[in-house]
Amino acid sequence: MGRRLGEIIRTAEDAGYSSIWVMDHFFQIRGVGPVEAEMLEAYTTLGFIAAHAARVRLGTLVTGVTYRHPGILVKQVTTLDVLSGGRAWLGIGAAWFEREHLGLGVPSPPVKERLDRLEEALQIALQMWSNNDGPYQGRYYQLAETLNSPQNLTRPHPPILVGGGGEKRTLRLVARYADACNVFGGPDTARHKFDVLREHCAREGRNYDEIEKTVYFAIDVGEGGSKVNEVVDRLGALAEVGVQTAIGSLKNVEALTPIEIVRRDVIPQVAHF
Repeated sequence: MGRRLGEIIRTAEDAGYSSIWVMDHFFQIRGVGPVEAEMLEAYTTLGFIAAHAARVRLGTLVTGVTYRHPGILVKQVTTLDVLSGGRAWLGIGAAWFEREHLGLGVPSPPVKERLDRLEEALQIALQMWSNNDGPYQGRYYQLAETLNSPQNLTRPHPPILVGGGGEKRTLRLVARYADACNVFGGPDTARHKFDVLREHCAREGRNYDEIEKTVYFAIDVGEGGSKVNEVVDRLGALAEVGVQTAIGSLKNVEALTPIEIVRRDVIPQVAHF
């Protein structure tokens, strides 16, 4: 498994991918495969990827806030940033997969509490990536000192991507704390979510254009590239509504050939979008 993953990483980097992201789950999720299917732990995997790639940025799409104490999570992302030469992202969201929580004994609080915890985790991250190493006192998290040594290489800090399209809380947190958002859906959905984000930015006094707009996008180039034009058209439609980056899965990536098809037939066409 490790050898093949190394081949995938090198092929993707050579093909021109700007970043590599992994899911942060402990059990396989519905819609992808049976729950018993193999699932690697995210940050161990990102460390492996960092050692096999020299250029691509690295992140999770996205870490569930309930999976790790925020102080430990920030240490993990900082370590990845330092050892990769400044290539880490913090991808984070409110979490949702109850079965893996219950299965591994991780508390799974109600949605409101998870969103409250997400906001505190974002505050902790920004404090730990600053000169303030004093205490943090929140409702759910209390840190006696936010010491973080070695500090991150990326300045002012590894970029923060908040995943999710919740219009009342999640997109407000994007406007308040994040460098990027990630939403699901087609062009109409993305346009609507970005309009909501723009409204939150106005209320928060945040420059909407500072936030990178990304979507989750599953790519299927088809046998021998038979679906390339469809992929390009879909990416073009997303770009027209403001999507700047597509992050997601590539079907049959383990065969390597789809990566080469994307390099040859997709990236040159979408580079001008």
